[in-house]
Amino acid sequence: MIKDSVLKFLKLDSLVHNLTGYVETKVELMKLEIKEDLAKGLSRIAVFIAIVFAFVLFILFFSVALAFKIGESIGIFGGFAVIAAFYLLLAIITVASREAIFNKLQKELGDLMNKKKK
Repeated sequence: MIKDSVLKFLKLDSLVHNLTGYVETKVELMKLEIKEDLAKGLSRIAVFIAIVFAFVLFILFFSVALAFKIGESIGIFGGFAVIAAFYLLLAIITVASREAIFNKLQKELGDLMNKKKK
């Protein structure tokens, strides 16, 4: 009660009311911006997952077809063994250079995040 009297006497009640409204509006705006950024991020992730899924299916079926084709000349088991050896070599190379890959991805993602903030 005394607080209200002092605010009215100093004519600060409208200033306090406007400031409170401003802060509430800023909070609501931030909530909307966060929701928008989250929706954009989730939609990008969904599209990325769909693309990766399609690419994995392509690689899988292409590998089987290639194994059968190689198998025509050296035997079915040999064809699948050659393809399996290729993927094993690819896995060994990836494991051996995982730190370099990790550092490059970290740098690229950091650059992407910094670019978005500007």
